[in-house]
Amino acid sequence: MIRSFRDKRTEALFLGRQGDRRWASFERVARRKLLMVHAAASLHDLKSPPNNKLEALKGDRKGQYAIRVNDQWRMCFRWQEGRADNVEIVDYH
Repeated sequence: MIRSFRDKRTEALFLGRQGDRRWASFERVARRKLLMVHAAASLHDLKSPPNNKLEALKGDRKGQYAIRVNDQWRMCFRWQEGRADNVEIVDYH
């Protein structure tokens, strides 16, 4: 379940409103991934489908996890107490 969002654009997309204009080409995929994160009871639930490519992040994002939205964009979040916190869609490369 998603407990919090890091930014208003990601939250707006989750709530069915328009997110960031830069996301127009993958908005449907991003919304579907947000629903997956919201429905997940554990991190293990996000390992499928395999194209999510769930990964624990390193460096300044240590403690966060990410799943792929597309080749460029990631959905990053912290997983605590069975919930996703600070969910955001970013191009962190």
